[in-house]
Amino acid sequence: MKKIYWFALVMVISLGIATACSGGDSGGSGSDDKGSKSGGKDKLTIWSFTDELQDAIDVFEEGHDVEVELTIIPIEDYPTRLRPVLESGTGAPDIFTGELVFIKDWVEQEYWETLSQEPYNVDEIKDDFVDYVFDLGRNDAGDVKALSWQTTPGGIFYRRSIAREVLGTDDPAEIGEMFATMEGLYEVGEKLKDAGYRLFPDEGAVRWFAQGQEPQPWVNESDELMLSEGRLNHFDYAKELREKDLTAFAPEWSPAWFAAMDGAINYNAGWDEVDESAGDEVEVFAYALPTWGLHSVLKENTEETAGDWAVTSGPNPYFWGGTWVGIYSNSDKKELAWEFVKMMTHDEEFLTDWALETGDVLSYLPVTEKIKDDFSEPFLGGQNNYTFFLEEAQSINPGIVTKYDQQIDAFFGNMVSEYVEGTRTKEEAIQEFYNLVRNAYPQITTPDQQ
Repeated sequence: MKKIYWFALVMVISLGIATACSGGDSGGSGSDDKGSKSGGKDKLTIWSFTDELQDAIDVFEEGHDVEVELTIIPIEDYPTRLRPVLESGTGAPDIFTGELVFIKDWVEQEYWETLSQEPYNVDEIKDDFVDYVFDLGRNDAGDVKALSWQTTPGGIFYRRSIAREVLGTDDPAEIGEMFATMEGLYEVGEKLKDAGYRLFPDEGAVRWFAQGQEPQPWVNESDELMLSEGRLNHFDYAKELREKDLTAFAPEWSPAWFAAMDGAINYNAGWDEVDESAGDEVEVFAYALPTWGLHSVLKENTEETAGDWAVTSGPNPYFWGGTWVGIYSNSDKKELAWEFVKMMTHDEEFLTDWALETGDVLSYLPVTEKIKDDFSEPFLGGQNNYTFFLEEAQSINPGIVTKYDQQIDAFFGNMVSEYVEGTRTKEEAIQEFYNLVRNAYPQITTPDQQ
């Protein structure tokens, strides 16, 4: 993995880690003989890039007296491993998941069964889901190909004790007001630095807020690259964080980045292993993370600071990641596969238990309406993060997601990094970004050609 710490490719590749993915390949390649049974039981095969389905699989096996084989493939290898078996049908799974970064490409293919048709008729329950989640599983022809049980808006998780010491309050609403603009965010950063803390672990956090209140898709319907003012601001905001020394220089997903969640870390540790005896120490105030970041990142890397956190909004809403699930169009276990998809995405009893046990913020509204008002998260000092994230989800626009996002995000993040590091001027970085996009996608017209 390249050691550039904010661009979206690293974010996506690391999503398997961030969503509790084991990152390991089970060595399976799906069942070659779908008609076979194991020990007298029907067998269902599932491929995914994360192990988050394992608990659901355990419930399904017990309730349906079947065996489910889950194959986990690291997300950086997932599309290239999965696509050939889907196209050939040899060893293809009955069910497979898709991640946000490639969902818009995959729903346009014939790999997933169409769920808008008989016997599924999922359009009849459209209003039971958060709008953007349901819409992202639909292709350009209007057919639903995959569903998701979760919604993944983001926020800023911060340390309550540091907030009380430096800002005089730990109330999420008041902190959110301080964070309502980029200027306010940096003002808080200066106060934290004066008190010996740092606002964020690294500059990567600002990418979610630099794009502004009205983010645009990378590529429009005319195949034109859209470099919005918000995205251009990313260069300047990241540079300002660096020059004002408002971060701990702990790159996203590095050992220091994780360690800073639970206490002081070495300042400017970079990508090295944490060395508690080396250099000056500093504590980090906040992390920009989505819904899954609470349970699969923060909780997994904290002991001392558990209960000392809260979540609030930043200068603008954003969302990050998400898992969609669908049925392989050539599976001969479609009826059984649909039973699993139904359970995972709109079985009220199962999802109620799932939400209360995992804290996953659901997209299925009949359950969220039932549990949201009384939800309390001990890790966040008793805060009801459920209502917060559901409100943030209302601002998500699925129209900004394109099939080009993974690669273009990577190109752009590289250039922002080179500008911040001083290896290119801003103008040089932007021009090279255009060059990279044109080389990868000749059909896309860049702004310097328009």
